[in-house]
Amino acid sequence: MADLLIELFSEEIPARMQAKAAKDLQKLVTDGLVEAGLTYAGAAAFATPRRLALSLEGLTSESKAVREERKGPATTAPDKALEGFLRSTGLTKDQLEIRDVKKGQVYFAVVEKPGRLAADIIAEVLEKTVRNFPWPKSMRWGEGALKWVRPLHSIICILSDEAGAEIVPLDIDGIKAGNQTRGHRFMAPDAFSVASFEDYEAKLKRAKVVLRAEERAELIWHDATNQAFAQGLEIVEDRGLLAEVANLVEWPVTLMGTIADDFLEMPPEVLQTSMKDHQKFFSVRNPKTNRIERFATVANIETKDDGATILAGNQKVLFARLSDAKFFWENDLRVAKAGMTEWTEGLKAVTFHNKLGSQFDRVERIVALAREIAPVVGANADDAAEAARIAKADLRSEMIYEFPELQGLMGRYYAKSAGASDAVAAAAQEHYSPLGPSDDLPTAPVSVAVALADKLDTLTGFWAIDEKPTGSKDPFALRRSALGVIRLILTNNVRMSLDKAFDAEFLRHEIRSVNSDVSEPDLHTMEETLREIAEHGIFKLAFLTV
Repeated sequence: MADLLIELFSEEIPARMQAKAAKDLQKLVTDGLVEAGLTYAGAAAFATPRRLALSLEGLTSESKAVREERKGPATTAPDKALEGFLRSTGLTKDQLEIRDVKKGQVYFAVVEKPGRLAADIIAEVLEKTVRNFPWPKSMRWGEGALKWVRPLHSIICILSDEAGAEIVPLDIDGIKAGNQTRGHRFMAPDAFSVASFEDYEAKLKRAKVVLRAEERAELIWHDATNQAFAQGLEIVEDRGLLAEVANLVEWPVTLMGTIADDFLEMPPEVLQTSMKDHQKFFSVRNPKTNRIERFATVANIETKDDGATILAGNQKVLFARLSDAKFFWENDLRVAKAGMTEWTEGLKAVTFHNKLGSQFDRVERIVALAREIAPVVGANADDAAEAARIAKADLRSEMIYEFPELQGLMGRYYAKSAGASDAVAAAAQEHYSPLGPSDDLPTAPVSVAVALADKLDTLTGFWAIDEKPTGSKDPFALRRSALGVIRLILTNNVRMSLDKAFDAEFLRHEIRSVNSDVSEPDLHTMEETLREIAEHGIFKLAFLTV
């Protein structure tokens, strides 16, 4: 038994590709080795910005000899059938055996494949893996034909056992396999040799490279939370950002920076989104005020000034980014304080669907339906109508144009600035929920009324124009809307007649089609539509429980 170490060392691999690339390397190599007759006890793959690595333990030293018998054509078959069989087996007619079977005599081929050394199999499998690696994007460089995500510099491929380490002979377009790699690009750029995976990982760490992504993430989180705690602050948790940043560095160095006072009064979500999207910074919050007051960034190098120069540069760039966000925020506030009429009227220029009209048309339908649903869910009808009227207004704001993911949340801020009540402002944000099976549900009556109206309008509209989901496609997320209606009704113990709500909304779609230049959609009767919806399975639960 032996252990195998593979490293593919290159220029920087994009962070978003690393995790999948490590899994692909492990699967392609292990599948190839097993198919060729080798077995192994365990495997693990790793990725850093400059390398993919694979470690296999307990690999057999050679494949077993295989004896395979293949039945061929009858001895009376045409010559062409026999010729095809010979080509497939690689034998000659003299090497075939003739055996008696129930229906006469038949040719049999006995193919014996001798065992092969592990090194020969590994070289063959690894070359095939490298040449056919499924990168989302790859490139050629120099004069060679080899493709890789970024220029490939070196390959480690060594087998090690009690007797020592052996380099697997391999040459891929002039890149010969060896036992040498390099550490951190700037802090430890010299080459060094390795003899096993344990030796490889230990020497990499001494050369300022943390091989395991989960270890890099843990180091970042530990250092960031400790630095924040020392200042009476806390890191805003973001596991997705943590995983991404961990794949941007080989030697994580966490630094804490300050945010200029000019921006501290902005909504914390704006600061957090801007820093995350543009700079990959973690937000640092003051738990007493809930304001974002600092940021944490991760460098890939240790410096003599303890990162002061890096922080100064980051803070300069951040100031420019947040200045843009502040400009959008202040402009939007002026429109909001004027009543948001500019935005609500501007929705006439935003097409929802060419057969269903503009966002303004849609809002008018939602307003009418929300007013009808309000008494059923215990909401004030005027409040529900007001909330529905401004719920989509922030789609016209500059902030949402820059940060679409803040849709709804900024609507809440703008509604409050316009003088709306807490219930109405909350509905501007909460009416989008739930967005998934684990998303929180609104429980405030006004929010529930607008959320139901929004989703019922979506369902009836797309059903009316025959844009129903299929088994594999649901481009307008109609299943999500239907499940949202189900959860809203069940969680809030709502007792309502869905068919009346459907009837009312279908009527509004029909009236709009008659009063507009849009061709009339193919409207079904209520009975037919409910049957079709039930057949799609998305409302079956609702009909059984409501």
